[in-house]
Amino acid sequence: MRIKTIVPALSAIVFSGAIIAAAPVLAQDAAAPEGAAQAEQAEPAPEVSESQLQAARRAVAAIGATDEFDNILLNAATQTKSEFIPNNPDLQTEISDMVDEKALELAPRRAALETEVARVYAQLFSEAELNSISEFYASGAGQKLLELGPRAARESMGAANVWTNGILRDLRQASLEGLNEIYAANGGNPATGENAENPESGEGQ
Repeated sequence: MRIKTIVPALSAIVFSGAIIAAAPVLAQDAAAPEGAAQAEQAEPAPEVSESQLQAARRAVAAIGATDEFDNILLNAATQTKSEFIPNNPDLQTEISDMVDEKALELAPRRAALETEVARVYAQLFSEAELNSISEFYASGAGQKLLELGPRAARESMGAANVWTNGILRDLRQASLEGLNEIYAANGGNPATGENAENPESGEGQ
């Protein structure tokens, strides 16, 4: 018996888009002072009611927050096989089938992961906020955001790259002109793109 995907997943690109969208928040968290991070860890986790946990489950399902975890068990099985089979190549089929069976026995533990992820959301969002999240992502606009959000993120990054290149080009040109003004004021030679970083490179030629 071979392992199959346990929970249907959204396209991997949805997850990658979510990562891009979350990057500014992650960067802010990473930049937080160490003392503040330690203080936050010391705070007790807020109490979560059953109704809030259920709301969190719905929100997690609506946004596909755990879809990225669908391949954990499959990857673990593949890794285990790669460790056992090289030492017993003559038992490849038996080992592969055995590992798959053992992995399937562990599949029900996925529910515990779903609960923990829901608890994380329940501790960060109020029940009303969680219900709003579920309602939005169940709507046409929410479904469209899940579908096209990654594309919007990619195209936004492309636009930002073009803009950045233009800024770098124009800033360098403007700075080169400013450098020439400085040279002129001090009786030096005009700078070019090649000698701007090392004005002395053109001397003696």
